[in-house]
Formats: sequence, C-alpha cells, structure tokens
Amino acid sequence: QVQLLESGGGLVQVGGSLRLSCAHSGLSLNYYDISWFRQAPGKEREFVSGISRQSSSLYYADSVKGRFTISGDIAKNTVYLQMNSLKLEDTAVYYCAAGWISSSENYEVTYWGKGTLATVSS
Repeated sequence: QVQLLESGGGLVQVGGSLRLSCAHSGLSLNYYDISWFRQAPGKEREFVSGISRQSSSLYYADSVKGRFTISGDIAKNTVYLQMNSLKLEDTAVYYCAAGWISSSENYEVTYWGKGTLATVSS
C-alpha cells in the first residue's frame, strides 16, 4: 500500500523558512517521481516543485524559483521541500504526490498525500 505522509507545515512570518518533508512507503523511486503541489484558499491546486527518480532532474514553478529547494534522501525514503523567503502568497496546503514529471507543466499524479498546512503571516 502506497503512503505519502507530509509534515513540517506551520506558522511562519514573511521572510521566514519552513522545511516540508514527504515520507513515502510502498513505492519504488525507480518508477516514480515525487512532486509537491499546493492549494491556497479559494484557488486551484498548483504545481510547486518536482524531483525525478534517482534525483536526476529538478523542476520548479516560476513563482518559487530561487526560494524553494527540493531534495531527496533515498535511504530515508523522504523528499524535502526547503522553503525560504516565504511570502504571504505561499500560504497553502502543500501536498506530496507520486507519479511522473518531465517539466513544470507536464506531469501526472498517481498517488496523493493528505497535505500539510503552511501559513505565512505578516
């Protein structure tokens, strides 16, 4: 059974940092890429960042380039999203997803996590 468990969300002030974690089980990173999506209140879910199998390629939405960094720890079965210089508009529920990705606009999700809330306050 595939499980994706996000953690690390919380409340932070503008300009601060958070590190989200996605602990995954039941799937092989030889066959799946891992991505982060987010959904802000009243908005559609959007792609944030992705890391290909074996961490060979990284992808970012334009809105987070230079501020967010995705990385993976194969030994811990965990993918991280380091979020720096946070803005009010980064407030959202962040979801971990497994599937495939070939660009920031071309991806398909097979499995979703339940999400973790990140709130940026002024």
